[in-house]
Amino acid sequence: MNQFLRGLTPTEQVGALFLIVFGLLTMISLVAFFLGFRRDEDDAHEGRRASLADFRQLLGRSWFMVVIFWIGWAAGETAAIVLFALIAFLALREFITLSPTRRGDHRSLVLAFFAVLPFQFWLAGTQHFDLFTVFIPVYVFLAIPLVSALAGDTQRFLERNAKLQWGIVVCVYGMSHVPALLLLDFPGYEGKGAFLVFFLVFVVQSCMVAQHLVTRYLKRPPSVPQISTSFNWGSWGLGMALGSGIGVLFSFITPFNPWQALTMAFVACAAGSMGHLVMKALKRDRGITSWGHRVSVTGANGLLDRVDALCFAAPIFFHSARWYFSA
Repeated sequence: MNQFLRGLTPTEQVGALFLIVFGLLTMISLVAFFLGFRRDEDDAHEGRRASLADFRQLLGRSWFMVVIFWIGWAAGETAAIVLFALIAFLALREFITLSPTRRGDHRSLVLAFFAVLPFQFWLAGTQHFDLFTVFIPVYVFLAIPLVSALAGDTQRFLERNAKLQWGIVVCVYGMSHVPALLLLDFPGYEGKGAFLVFFLVFVVQSCMVAQHLVTRYLKRPPSVPQISTSFNWGSWGLGMALGSGIGVLFSFITPFNPWQALTMAFVACAAGSMGHLVMKALKRDRGITSWGHRVSVTGANGLLDRVDALCFAAPIFFHSARWYFSA
């Protein structure tokens, strides 16, 4: 079966993926829609309704990620880079809005939004991958506090700069690796980078959905309740197994054999799920339940909640694939 799918042309593979993914999401959405009409009279009604609301929210995130992928694929490489740069811009804006800033941070913010972000995505689009890899962790990490120091404001200096640097790493550095996958060329796999993006998005989102459902519907107690009510080590393990297994099933669209696909999917799922947990810890630190909470000025209500796992998984996946294949 795997050999048959690998033998399909890229256009036929895209068609098969479209039918599989959107077919599954449509069926699951219909089931969730009709479950909303149930009228339960017992005491568990409110609990089931809350769980269904949580699932619908997670399903909406899945629709968002898949639709973004298809838009990026259909629009071409240049348009995809611009699209993901816009997502990074809005996500960073959402992150910064919930982080206290002072007048002395204005220069650093301008540098982050209008210099660092476009230059990082330009490096991705022009395939300057060596500089692309170190530009933010090395040069920007030195430039941001320097610009802030020149403003002469020392109040909460370390805290303010650390928050901005963290936002740049997650929202700009992490997100820039998604379109960079489009431009990776492996021997015998030229021009098929969009399939790598799909593989990454699908396995990570499958892992996250499975983890959530197992915790909610099997009533697994949370392992770190101070941070997340939906994270449990047993549920995490089942989510990792499902995400890795799906990676094997979709190995036909990648340059990986089934064992390599299993390993790459495991790495992506681990990075994404752990990154999502880290972002939840940051939200608890800020005293909010979602990045869109009390943020109406961003124009991207809750966007960072939708892409946080991808922001962590994409760099790990990109560099693992590039290192293994010496691209």
